[in-house]
Amino acid sequence: MKKVIGYSSAWSVMPGDMLDVMVSTYGPDRYRANLVRVICGNDVPDLDIYREEEIPAPFAGEHPGREQITIAGSYVTIPSNPLMTGLGSFTVQAWVFPTTPEKGTQGLVSNWDEVGTCGFALVLDDDGAAAMRLGDGSGGIVEATTGKPLAKRRWHLVSAAYDAEAGTICVSQDFIGPQFEVSTSASTTVSVGFTPAMASAQPLIMAAMPATHPAGRPAASQPFNGKLDRPRLVGRALSLTDSAALGWDALPHERDRSVIAAWDFSREIGSTRIMDASPNGLHGQAVNLPSRAVKGFNWSGHEQNWRCAPQEYGAIHFHDDDLYDAEWDTDFTYEVPVDLRSGVYAVHLVADDDEWYVTFYVRPKRGTATAKIAFLASTATYMAYSNIQWTWHEHFGEVAECYWTTMEPGEVFLQEHPEYGLSTYDNHSDGSGVRYASRLRPVHQVGPKTAPVWNINNDTHILGWFEEKGIAYDVITDEDLHKEGAALLAPYSAVVTGAHPEYYTTPMWDGLKTYLARGGRMAYLGGNGFIWRCAMSDALPGVIELRRAEDGIRYRDEEPGEYYMEFNGEYGGLWRRLGTSPQALCGVGTVAVGFDVSGYYVRKEASFDARAEFIFEGIGDSEVIGDFGYFAGGASGTEIDAVDFELGTPPHTLVLASSEGHSAKTMIVPDEIGLNHSAMGGDQNPKVRADMTFFETPGGGAVFSVGSIAWPGSLPHNGYDNNVSRICENVLRRFVDNTPFTMPKG
Repeated sequence: MKKVIGYSSAWSVMPGDMLDVMVSTYGPDRYRANLVRVICGNDVPDLDIYREEEIPAPFAGEHPGREQITIAGSYVTIPSNPLMTGLGSFTVQAWVFPTTPEKGTQGLVSNWDEVGTCGFALVLDDDGAAAMRLGDGSGGIVEATTGKPLAKRRWHLVSAAYDAEAGTICVSQDFIGPQFEVSTSASTTVSVGFTPAMASAQPLIMAAMPATHPAGRPAASQPFNGKLDRPRLVGRALSLTDSAALGWDALPHERDRSVIAAWDFSREIGSTRIMDASPNGLHGQAVNLPSRAVKGFNWSGHEQNWRCAPQEYGAIHFHDDDLYDAEWDTDFTYEVPVDLRSGVYAVHLVADDDEWYVTFYVRPKRGTATAKIAFLASTATYMAYSNIQWTWHEHFGEVAECYWTTMEPGEVFLQEHPEYGLSTYDNHSDGSGVRYASRLRPVHQVGPKTAPVWNINNDTHILGWFEEKGIAYDVITDEDLHKEGAALLAPYSAVVTGAHPEYYTTPMWDGLKTYLARGGRMAYLGGNGFIWRCAMSDALPGVIELRRAEDGIRYRDEEPGEYYMEFNGEYGGLWRRLGTSPQALCGVGTVAVGFDVSGYYVRKEASFDARAEFIFEGIGDSEVIGDFGYFAGGASGTEIDAVDFELGTPPHTLVLASSEGHSAKTMIVPDEIGLNHSAMGGDQNPKVRADMTFFETPGGGAVFSVGSIAWPGSLPHNGYDNNVSRICENVLRRFVDNTPFTMPKG
């Protein structure tokens, strides 16, 4: 049972920056905090390689504990306005695409005040039917319902009209699903029996109901799963015919002066702003990152890019488990000392017999460097995997991963607390894929003493090796690269990647490519790198967006017609499908995946070329490289990359070694095959291999790649005295030598 968890306001900080640390305890009323530098985070007892160094910090010591509450679920909030609180006769409507109509009452459009029984609430009731609620301000309530559940994953125009003169509510739901399905259209009219109290002080909430957070600030409850499009508020009671006409009218406020608000979700896509197209300007905000740039009720299929047909992408997809910012109160703030060396650090939290690490990265001041080598932490990839729960929910998870599913205490805690959000590998509770992952929440896997495959712990094998070999280094992050581009890398002679730099934004890709074109050197010490295009947002720091368009290893399918990302309008998916393959950047690209047995490298003739002599200095005539290591016994495994000259591997690339010893369960990835067949495993298919490569660049630089996630796990073997370690040391010693590399002739 977890007793203490936390997170920070940033992952990357510079000397002089202020870092807020948020902590929550579960049971204990006190916790201890101290600062550590993480040197190697793998705490498997048999390896005896875990290392952390305690650093003095002003916050070190005991602190009072308390439980901090997180409320997940996305919605839209519109500030209260006299135009809404002074309603007489009115109509409220929206196009509704429910994805879990069976889950109980869900708010659609509402400023309902539960305590004051005033305002209105257009909802899906406990049966999934459209319903409207009004109150008399003294505890009396009337709710009119169509009594027929809306069809799941089908569009309906849901409307409710209150006629003050007649004293009635008319609620309707008009089905526009496929013509061969049974319609779920229905309507009902009921008498109210009192004059509704409309003067609610609550904001207008869409996709949920107004509520108050336990901390006292405004919040929402009874979240809606599904899509809303074109919500409108009209200052008169419309007939069913007029209501239907209004729902199809893109600009109703231009023809009907009684329209109070016509919210248009197709405007300001990529932001949290919700725009009212009417002259009244009743604008609002989206909360907790619902998915925008999604198909609306009128999507024709003629256009796949939302920027080219925004009028057909006027919907927002809301989820009851969306989360952007946990919004905890700050426990303490740490000012990063000006003399704190660059590295990976963590606030170590301890409560009773439990612990948690709040990890962050200290980089040098902008535009400066304190070493010739920069370690580029794959924070975009860490975010993509943050709080991953796929293997616990997928029926074939153990078959796919080739090992028994086990759960650490932190993972059990996530099962008990789903409000802390999901990874981009998971599905929302309504079955739709998760597109956004944030660091502004407790994240279990990004810290020492956790499983070292998909997060920072495998990377700390490299950091521990740096320390052991006395190699000076700075730490910078993907997020820094996204913001600053090649200027971030320019002060360094060489950049070393982590084990798994899988997710890259366009600015990250362009920054690294420019650095190499200007003579930089890169040691790609991992596998499955530079594969997926993702996006980040200047308006929403600390979150990535991922849409897995077509092709590639996909743990979930993307919704057709929604392949273009909302943050920047770019086409998502594999960089390979954009004509920019990893092979063109680093020489190799992912070809196979397998988790049961890791292979080893066998040197090829090119390894004896004079151009590669420095790489194998001290290795002798040994043909086998890395037949040992933490990851299933070898340096080539988990996810592996190989050359492909047709996809962009530079023609002068030296293939120094290729791996062998892979099992039938290490299989070719989907983007490498056009037809399934029986020879896709490593025991039969020669494509299942990792290639170790080297090539020079015209600017005097060079790139060395190993193409394997398992490679760093072999560095600590035999006290860091092994041929994997020696090769890495040889490469980096040469890469920090300013002598230019020379392109081969011919």
